Amino acid sequence: MPFEKIGEESLDEKIAVRLTAEEKQRLAQDAEMAGLSMSALVRARYFGRKIVANTDLVMINHLNRLTGMLKTVHNESHGAYSADTSAAVLLIIETIKKISRSA
Repeated sequence: MPFEKIGEESLDEKIAVRLTAEEKQRLAQDAEMAGLSMSALVRARYFGRKIVANTDLVMINHLNRLTGMLKTVHNESHGAYSADTSAAVLLIIETIKKISRSA
């Protein structure tokens, strides 16, 4: 089985790391949440690359949908709730920024 490649470089070197069963389970869960293999997660964390969990991406998508719904409410009500919808949209935007930064 050929090794994976990152860009032009083959991932042809291997190291062994001893973990407790609990640590391995946590690593597997974190990797699954990020949509990565355990190896890719370890490389990303060690080399300081940004990791965005799939759950974060799902949450951001849901928040974006809520923003669209609030805009619909604003438009259909002819701005009757503009202060409330505006405040909610700003809060959602700030939340998306926080989620993006924490990843």
